[in-house]
Amino acid sequence: MATFLYRLGRLAFRRRHFTALFWVALLALAGVGAAGAPVAGTTSFSIPGTEAQKAFDVLEERFPGASADGATARVVFKAPAGEKMTDAGNEAIVRDTVEELSDGSEVAHVTDPYRGGGVSEDGTVAYASVSYRVSGMELEESSRASLEDAAEGARDAGLTVEIGGDALQAVPETGTTEIIGIGVAAVVLVITFGSLVAAGLPLLTALIGVGIGVAGITALASTLELGSTTSILATMIGLAVGIDYALFIVSRYRAELAEGREREDAAGRAVGTAGSAVVFAGLTVVIALVGLSVVNIPMLTKMGIAAAGTVAIAVLIALTMIPALLGYAGRRVRPAGEKGRRRGRGEKGKEKGNGPAPEKARHQNLGTRWARFVVRRPVAVLLLGVVGLGVAAVPASSLELGLPDDGSQPTSTTQRRAYDLLSEGFGPGSNGPLVVVVDARGSDDPDTVFQRTGDAVEALDDVVSVSPAAPNKTGDTATITVVPDSKPSSAATEDLVHGIRDAGADIRADTGADVLVTGATAMNIDVSQKLDDALVPYLTLVVGLAFLLLIVVFRSVLVPLKAALGFLLSVMAALGAVVAVFQWGWLSGLLGVEETGPVMSMMPIFMVGVVFGLAMDYEVFLVTRMREAHVHGEKPDEAVVTGFRHGARVVSAAAVIMMAVFAGFIGSGESMVKMIGFGLAIAVFFDAFVVRMAIVPAVLALLGEKAWWLPKWLDRALPNVDVEGEGLRTGTGADGKGGGPDDRDLARV
Repeated sequence: MATFLYRLGRLAFRRRHFTALFWVALLALAGVGAAGAPVAGTTSFSIPGTEAQKAFDVLEERFPGASADGATARVVFKAPAGEKMTDAGNEAIVRDTVEELSDGSEVAHVTDPYRGGGVSEDGTVAYASVSYRVSGMELEESSRASLEDAAEGARDAGLTVEIGGDALQAVPETGTTEIIGIGVAAVVLVITFGSLVAAGLPLLTALIGVGIGVAGITALASTLELGSTTSILATMIGLAVGIDYALFIVSRYRAELAEGREREDAAGRAVGTAGSAVVFAGLTVVIALVGLSVVNIPMLTKMGIAAAGTVAIAVLIALTMIPALLGYAGRRVRPAGEKGRRRGRGEKGKEKGNGPAPEKARHQNLGTRWARFVVRRPVAVLLLGVVGLGVAAVPASSLELGLPDDGSQPTSTTQRRAYDLLSEGFGPGSNGPLVVVVDARGSDDPDTVFQRTGDAVEALDDVVSVSPAAPNKTGDTATITVVPDSKPSSAATEDLVHGIRDAGADIRADTGADVLVTGATAMNIDVSQKLDDALVPYLTLVVGLAFLLLIVVFRSVLVPLKAALGFLLSVMAALGAVVAVFQWGWLSGLLGVEETGPVMSMMPIFMVGVVFGLAMDYEVFLVTRMREAHVHGEKPDEAVVTGFRHGARVVSAAAVIMMAVFAGFIGSGESMVKMIGFGLAIAVFFDAFVVRMAIVPAVLALLGEKAWWLPKWLDRALPNVDVEGEGLRTGTGADGKGGGPDDRDLARV
């Protein structure tokens, strides 16, 4: 592989005009496709295999036009001090508001508080429920504006009015965080390379790759039913890996120049060595993202595949466009360490092969000093790293999973204020009523089944009220609304859902009728359970496939095993930190966490997928330099130091960039986005600076030669991918004078 990529890098360097034109043309083509693409249609959020989804399907079939999965809004009214909502003037205001709400083209139904039991016992709070024909993400802005205008009219008349529900749900805005991340990345790259031109190349190629990926997703959104969050994930991951991959290749190019190589040969060798690592690092990210299909949530599967496509584009751009741009940059991209040597000799002398800097000077960077310290005291460093991550992981043992509701919104939002008003007037359970669907087609007496179901549910603990059964036109299916006594995200409400389902199993055994529980609260509980059940299979698949891939890369059994175990340590520590902050409330004031509660159910599996890909990036780039040095004759301890001399600075820069990108999300007002940003940022910190920079060299120093052990039978069976570039030393063009294969050789490969 190294030889092939070497030839590809030289070809791209030499044919830079064609290469650059190809990627720019592809970006333009994707942009035209996105601009001319139809607006994305329905992006149904279905959860196959869950009871809540089965109930939704029954409702769609038996209650046509009811829009069971449509958006909902609750307009909550509170009377002024000393007044009640039953006063004639306040009642007139509410009825006018209800009439105004009913006029919307997307509105399916609006309940009158005075006819549907929507007035609190003390008469101070009332609410009207609005049902829409489309989901919250599909709702037109005109419908949202009409909803807010109606509420504003009631406010002007003297009532306190707030709006809850998912009708006000909007596409998350990420533009500001992206700008912050790119700005920090630019600063770190300039510090790393000491050159604006060299720093600009990774940013430029990453933006082009993300542009192509996101434009392609937009162009195909309607055809493939891709949600708006798909492009957000693709942007985040694409920027992360795009900058990383280009950073590693540019860094290796500068190192090759410092060895005295001609620029074209240096570009070829950078792609042949660092580019090989890019290919395998990219494969691990693709495996992690595509593996999300194991969860069997269609939306999550599409998000993973789309993001994986963006990663593949980032790999291809790094392998081709980076060497092309290096050709354009010429002498503006200088050899590594040249700034400190310029007083001794000029650019011309180095380009003609005067050789590298004196050995003593090359060994004085911080990465070298740290590696030597770890090699001298591996046991102490290993114990400190493992114990530290273990302590950080302790809170993860108390992990509670759930999905956010309006109760987790900041108190400044109307959704949170509506949530609090409903809790005040009707109890916390009114924010998450359960819908019990009774399918009595298999019963001889549906009415008796409906009555029995209502009585069974009313007898359960944590139930405030049970509505009379509302049958459909044919009388074979009915819905019963149940209001819990506890808030939607509580363990008590989850127990109630399971209690209703247990009672339904008894009813089915006696009557043949199906009793199903659905609604937003039940759906959240089912999604959380599905994600929790899928975590172990997903982790096994991703880590297992990556383990096999890394055996091929490193030709070792213990190095990939160490990489996988180190990743698990960093993820558990990151989950522990998330629990401590968002569930226990530690440092919540500092991070702006206004409401503690269960950790978002998607967080563990999302963290595993994203962090695993980035962690394996750092592992591949750092350890391949160690293996390269070892293959070329250095002793194990020396190889560790060499790997850090060449890779520690670059890996650290990449990690800082990623931490900055993810940390930008902590400032979001959305608790879910804030949690994702914090979790990913702390996970990258743990993995890059504790696992890869401390535990990895300590383990390799302790293992010594055994680290690179591979059974002979397995060595013979595995393909030789030559990531360390040994073929470049023994093949044509290995003399460093630029006599390598040309583009005609590549055409014959």
